Amino acid sequence: MSELELYPGHPYPLGPTWDGKGVNFSIYAGHATAVELCLFEENCGNNCKVVNLFERSSQIWHVYIPGIRPGQCYGYRVYGPFDPLNGQRFNPNKLLIDPYAKAISGSVNWHESLYGYKVGEDDLTFSDLDSAPFVPKSVVIDPAYDWEDVKAPNTSYHKSIIYEAHVKGLTKLHPDIPEEIRGTYSAIAHPVIIDHLKSLGVTAIELMPIHQFINDEVLVKQGLNNYWGYNTIGFFSPDTKYSSKGTLGEQ
Repeated sequence: MSELELYPGHPYPLGPTWDGKGVNFSIYAGHATAVELCLFEENCGNNCKVVNLFERSSQIWHVYIPGIRPGQCYGYRVYGPFDPLNGQRFNPNKLLIDPYAKAISGSVNWHESLYGYKVGEDDLTFSDLDSAPFVPKSVVIDPAYDWEDVKAPNTSYHKSIIYEAHVKGLTKLHPDIPEEIRGTYSAIAHPVIIDHLKSLGVTAIELMPIHQFINDEVLVKQGLNNYWGYNTIGFFSPDTKYSSKGTLGEQ
């Protein structure tokens, strides 16, 4: 990655905002003493360029970087007091997901470096193990979408029939959906699913958790998965496990 130009940027909106020429990064860290933005190499590799955020507006740290584009993987390291008894557990050895990321790539690979304390010792201890190789990365996206003149139906609530469904559960075994997209967001939009829902009189579909979520360590050790998705790590990020297009913002 070539030398970067850095500008103060803006505190809002939080998260990464691409304007067609560069990206504004903004993160809330009220008690932090320093914040590092880690920009990872192509396809979310482990090598990264570190940017020290020098601008702070109240409790929000921010920077604008020209040339950064959608698909850029990133994460944060945040410095501050380590005082567990008073609720402060800052640890820059741990790469953090941006809570306002609109996409997340990769998965949690359970390893002792993911814990803020030394595994096997008191949880008030300080872990100096680097977690970056074992955690997913945040991804910059292009929020633009061409709706092709499709208008929202704006069905009033008293006329609404809402169908709750699980992306995988509704589509994975459907014989009329192409096998390569079964269990994905694309399958939900397939004509056979739309026709079925409309035949029932359904006016809207409510999907069960599709935020980026993780498989708990206890499940992984048993060879199991978190099917329902109730362990979110990114409330603004559609889970990549249901993507048929890609994992760098294409989902």
